[in-house]
Amino acid sequence: MRTPDPDPEWTPDSEPPRSAVPSPGWLSDLELAEIRERLPLLYVEAVPVRVDGLGQVTELGVLLRATAIGEMTRTLVSGRVMYGETVRDALFRHLEKDLGPMAFPQLPLSPVPFSVAEYFPMPGLSAFHDDRQHAVSLVYVVPVTGTCEPRQDALELTWMTPEEAASDAVSAEMEGGRGVLLRQALAAVGALR
Repeated sequence: MRTPDPDPEWTPDSEPPRSAVPSPGWLSDLELAEIRERLPLLYVEAVPVRVDGLGQVTELGVLLRATAIGEMTRTLVSGRVMYGETVRDALFRHLEKDLGPMAFPQLPLSPVPFSVAEYFPMPGLSAFHDDRQHAVSLVYVVPVTGTCEPRQDALELTWMTPEEAASDAVSAEMEGGRGVLLRQALAAVGALR
C-alpha cells in the first residue's frame, strides 16, 4: 500500500490540514493497531534507582501491574515516543506518568541508552517479547531523588536491593523478558555481583 508523499511545503510551523487530528502525537486505538501490524515502534524504558553519596546504586524500582487477564506482573517504566517528541522529553514524561510528579528523576546528560531492546511479537527471536507489536526500546538507568507514587496502571513500585533484583524469582515475574533488562541495568552500573 502506497502512502501519500509528504507535502514539500510543510514546516513544523505550518497549520495542520483540516482533517488532521488536533494532537498528531497521539494515535487512535484503530490507528495504533494498524501501525503496530506494519512498523516497529520506538519506546523508552527506565530502571529507576536510588543511589548513595558515592553514586552507587542501593535500590532499584520495579512496577507491579495487573494484565488484562488479571495476572500480576512486574515491569519497568516504559512508553512510546510520540511524533515530534525528543527521547529526553519522552523519558521524562513516562517517568512522571508512572512514578508521579514528585519522583524528581535525574535524567542523563546524554540521551545514549545503556541498552537497546528489540521486542518481537513472535517468541524466540530475541530475549524480549510483546504479543502486540515489533518495538525497539531505548533503555536507561535513571536516579530518582523524590517520593515515588505510582500512577496510571501501576499498582505499586517495589524498591529492591541489587541482589534481590538480580534473583531468578524477580526475573520470572518480569513481563516480556524485562528480567534480562534488569540484570543488564545492574551490570551497566557495576551492581551485578
